[in-house]
Amino acid sequence: MTVLDLFAGPGGWDLAARRLGLDPVGLELDDHACATRRAAGLRTMQCDVAAVDLDSGWVGLRLAGLIASPPCQAFSMAGSGAGRAALDAYLDAVARTAAGAPPSRDELDEACHDDRAHLVLEPLRWALALRPRWVALEQVEPVLPIWEATADALRAAGYGAWTGVLSAERYGVPQTRRRAILLASLDRAVGEPAATHQRYVAPRRRDEATESLFEPPEPERIVAPEDRDLLPWVSMAEALGWGMIARPGLTFAAGTKSGGASSDGTGGTGARRILEGERAAGRWADVELVNGDLDHAARRRADEPAPTIKNGDLSGRRWVLRVNGQPNAAVRGADEPAPTITTGGHDLANRIWLRAGTN
Repeated sequence: MTVLDLFAGPGGWDLAARRLGLDPVGLELDDHACATRRAAGLRTMQCDVAAVDLDSGWVGLRLAGLIASPPCQAFSMAGSGAGRAALDAYLDAVARTAAGAPPSRDELDEACHDDRAHLVLEPLRWALALRPRWVALEQVEPVLPIWEATADALRAAGYGAWTGVLSAERYGVPQTRRRAILLASLDRAVGEPAATHQRYVAPRRRDEATESLFEPPEPERIVAPEDRDLLPWVSMAEALGWGMIARPGLTFAAGTKSGGASSDGTGGTGARRILEGERAAGRWADVELVNGDLDHAARRRADEPAPTIKNGDLSGRRWVLRVNGQPNAAVRGADEPAPTITTGGHDLANRIWLRAGTN
């Protein structure tokens, strides 16, 4: 039986599915994502999910599972918010789709000027037409009410369903990414997946004054009582290896506003160019460790041996990942899970800095 992955992207869902013994067919429109999938050996059908006529050649397909992560830009808190503003219209559209009278494209366009938001309705259209044995959907948190309405429609069609918000670090991912999830099945009761790892709680930093230069302060893990029997959350350093922390790699930009790489080949929105400039200026992997304020003070890059360290404000320095350029941006040390990573231009570029451990 076939498993389909709608809006499959480069293959995050599908690589995980393969570990479970599945081999999904990914439906994806973007040329670059399709090329990445094919290079990884993932089965791929290049098409517009919303343009597929399910009454022509698809009815009768025996489908084991349906996976979908519709584009999130219109609903994400980092986006324009057009989808969030039209939430009631999409809830109405879910009800109408379940009743067999889905809204027209013109109606959806009138409700929301960002047509990417319309794609959040596609998983229900496909599920009702093809009746897969199970369904797994993912989106940003503001889409949860739409997933709840979708779950109600699936229950009316004979599915058991669960919806909720899960945080990635609770399942062994070195990142605190929270996402709205819908799980449904025709064959079994469905509930919240049991967490395998402890939730991340912002740690208290030990007092630097009580630590020696050779034992810099480390974060004190705070474990919720209900998580004591679970595995510890995974840090960025554990996932990448400490050698990677010594020489951070560049972040690759997601794409331009029109999609794909920039015309000069340096990457999306010029972010890769900017990061190259940051590194060349000594603000990326080549951050200098300066041994004092004097003009003749020893200066070493991160990929060189350190000079003799003076007592003072250099103790407790550590690599940290800052999500973007906003004043309230999340900042995490290498010994913590990464926050949700943003993409975009100069003010949204993710940066790795060498800074004081208490900051």
